[in-house]
Amino acid sequence: MTARRIVSIWLPRFPIQRWRRRSAGPEAGEEDTPLVLSAPGPHGPVIRDLNQAAVREGLHRGGRVTDAKSRVPELIVAEADPAADAADLERLAAWCRRWCPWTRADGEDGLLLDTTGSDHLRGGEAAMLAEMLQTLAAAGLTARLAVAPTLGTAWALARHAPGVMTLCKPGETQQAFAALPPQALRLDGETALLLNRLGLKTIGALAAVPREALMRRFRSRKAEWRNPVIRLDQAFGQLSEPLHPDLPEKPMRALKRLVEPVGGVDNVTVIVNALLDDLCPELERQGAGARKLRLTGYRTDGGTSSVYVAVSRASREADHLAKLFAHRIDRLDCGYGFDAMTLDVVASDLMDSEAQDLEGKRAASVDVTRLVDRLTARLGPEAVLKPAARGSHLPERSEAYVFAGQVETAMPDCPQKARPLRLLNWPQEAQVLYAVPEGPPARLVWQRRTRRLVRSEGPERIAPEWWREKSTTRLRDYYRVEDETGRRYWIYREGLPDDGRGGSPRWFVHGLDA
Repeated sequence: MTARRIVSIWLPRFPIQRWRRRSAGPEAGEEDTPLVLSAPGPHGPVIRDLNQAAVREGLHRGGRVTDAKSRVPELIVAEADPAADAADLERLAAWCRRWCPWTRADGEDGLLLDTTGSDHLRGGEAAMLAEMLQTLAAAGLTARLAVAPTLGTAWALARHAPGVMTLCKPGETQQAFAALPPQALRLDGETALLLNRLGLKTIGALAAVPREALMRRFRSRKAEWRNPVIRLDQAFGQLSEPLHPDLPEKPMRALKRLVEPVGGVDNVTVIVNALLDDLCPELERQGAGARKLRLTGYRTDGGTSSVYVAVSRASREADHLAKLFAHRIDRLDCGYGFDAMTLDVVASDLMDSEAQDLEGKRAASVDVTRLVDRLTARLGPEAVLKPAARGSHLPERSEAYVFAGQVETAMPDCPQKARPLRLLNWPQEAQVLYAVPEGPPARLVWQRRTRRLVRSEGPERIAPEWWREKSTTRLRDYYRVEDETGRRYWIYREGLPDDGRGGSPRWFVHGLDA
């Protein structure tokens, strides 16, 4: 029987390297200026990852961004995106199936591969690991790899063994583990600290302790990451730890094979209706609704042509989906005709029965979502927008336009301040004259016209967002003013006299009222 072989790939700089590849392209090199990726922390933003220039300045992961900026004034701070990091790591795990069929992501910065019986296709384990290392390096990723008989051993050697590539043959697990620290057993910080205080500073010293004594000491710890006995058994192969791959779900698909090639909008429409009649009952059986569908035609010359339809709310109603495809079918390239067509569910959501009121009529919200779907199919998602709240108290950042079919996360309820009917895209500079020094505005000069102000209300003070802005950013005092013709403006003064953050205060027009 072939011995089990697990490969662990550790990507110690995955967040910053993924960010660099996404923002500057695959050929981008290391930045010369210190740069960090920030993520929310319990007491303000913290450093999630950083480049080598920031490391040379003494910065480290987990440090507070405000402390880092005070220490390194030229520091560049970019927003981290943990969700995108996780999604790209999942894609990378699927990409690694070129070496073996079973792969999955491991935490936030690792991959696991079950290469049992696969290494001979690459010329042996050493050649396979070298190919993995070279391929990942070509993609701009720094990696450390290890192959071992168990998942725990491979994980530990990838992160704690010297060198970037480690091979552990069957029967060598205890010897490979002996000099590694207890953290290599995937224990939490509290347990690792306890073992260190007990004088057990290596796994070899821990394994030399009688098993009964260890079991008595840690018998109350049921979680495996808090119990060194369980972790030792997993690492030495005495306790099974299977690698469950993240296999893609079986796609929902309807297929029609045609006796003769067909083309033209009318013929394809008939086939689309037949595909929907096959697919929608399957969606209902699974309690799901389609969010995105792909219609693909397979031409007689071997080519394919596809169109997509997306809906703002999960749907399995054939008539509604057919109306959406009616606006897209003419975009298919039929060539000499299709001899087969498929309809795939690209994205789906769980879905209950359609909401109805007491009279059996469809809820009004359903009609709105269907209107959004039809407008999107006709005009495109970039033309059908809605305002959405954002987590900022600055007016220009507190709201943004997003696709009307996008489901927004509910924002916490908070007191709403009065805002103008129209907010300018960007504040426009103006000049203001006072009736008395530092009093309410008396005249407003904006767009080369002077306006005498007869009423004013304010100020409403809005402080800068210190976690995003530079330390020299000035606060704002907003006023609602009205001129002698009844026109109302929302203006603000940027800064205060002698605030130490620049020269004289500046005035801006930020919004207009009826």
